[in-house]
Amino acid sequence: MLKDITLGQYYREESVIHSLDPRVKIVGTLMFMLSLFIFNNFICYGICAVYLLTVILLSKVPVKFMFKGMRAVFVLLLITVAYNLFLTPGDVIFKWWIIEITREGIISAVCMMIRLTFLILGSSIMTLTTTPGRLTDGIEKLLKPLRIFKVPVHEIAMMMSIALRFIPILMEETDKIMKAQIARGADFESKNLIKKTKSLVPLLVPLFVSAFRRAEELALAMEARCYRGGDSRTKLKPLKYKGKDAAAYIIIVLELAAVIAVGLYINSLYIV
Repeated sequence: MLKDITLGQYYREESVIHSLDPRVKIVGTLMFMLSLFIFNNFICYGICAVYLLTVILLSKVPVKFMFKGMRAVFVLLLITVAYNLFLTPGDVIFKWWIIEITREGIISAVCMMIRLTFLILGSSIMTLTTTPGRLTDGIEKLLKPLRIFKVPVHEIAMMMSIALRFIPILMEETDKIMKAQIARGADFESKNLIKKTKSLVPLLVPLFVSAFRRAEELALAMEARCYRGGDSRTKLKPLKYKGKDAAAYIIIVLELAAVIAVGLYINSLYIV
């Protein structure tokens, strides 16, 4: 399960998506998320699906690898779908005891499942095709106007970058602790909820100790190197827009415009 978590990982490959400016990928991800939640119809989801599939193919990241990351959030996805399926009021099509399934509940559950799946895949593309360093530079550049209001932009971007870097490290540390505890007789596969909860104690305590130790070591290393954030720092590879970045922005805007146009047209048909 731990190896299935792809968030924060970088998939090294030579592709068009990898070579794009990180600001393009961040803005593209945000606009793709926006296109998922503007309208609630399957034609708009179809446009988003074509757009997402095209981006995945252009990134050269294996589709199997992309969906592997879905396993880690499968339980959350299942709970969300069940909540919408059983608790949405409307025309009842099935009833047994206190369980009711409505037509609106089915539509809502399917729409929510599509949204969350596309949301996770779209976000994963950004982290899989962008190194943490480039992602930090992109976030810092995009948030630069907030410096007028005394917002510590560089520090915020650095914290986000460190958090992304620590995800795979902590997953690897958790895997090592689990194997060590299993070798000592710990049972993490028990179906008994109480036993399973108790087995997490010898896992979480050393994990938190390791996380704080790594954070302290990182802070000491940054202080030893006289690290100071802000405008005085220069970049080895400063971000510069290229022609392909402009083309990518146009495609991103066209995708969002297509979703809005189709959504408004379908809504106008219902109103008439």
